[in-house]
Amino acid sequence: VQLQASGGGLAQAGGSLRLSCAASGRTFSTNNMGWFRQAPGKERAFVAGISGSGGYTRYVDSVKGRFTISRDNSKNTVYLQMNSLKPEDTAVYYCVGSQRGAIFINPALNAYEYWGQGTQVTVSS
Repeated sequence: VQLQASGGGLAQAGGSLRLSCAASGRTFSTNNMGWFRQAPGKERAFVAGISGSGGYTRYVDSVKGRFTISRDNSKNTVYLQMNSLKPEDTAVYYCVGSQRGAIFINPALNAYEYWGQGTQVTVSS
């Protein structure tokens, strides 16, 4: 199973980036997926999650209203649209997948068995 994240890069504060994560090796259409991030010197932290159907989402408070998670199950892909970016959004972003599908979007690291390689997002002020 592989989760291949892409779309990271450099953006100015107030700008936008869209991350994509393509899954291969298994279908995640009934499984929860999400994004975590790790800033320099900080622990890896939950950013957003989405249920298998896409009908339920969850966000960390700091990104609510700015980030949107979505998925296209026909492409086995999950997205993170990031708008109004701030320098504090600078981090390596990791795509994650769970072996379970549930309405409850678990923000814990150990709820996700599959991890992508990470993509760097840098926001300049």
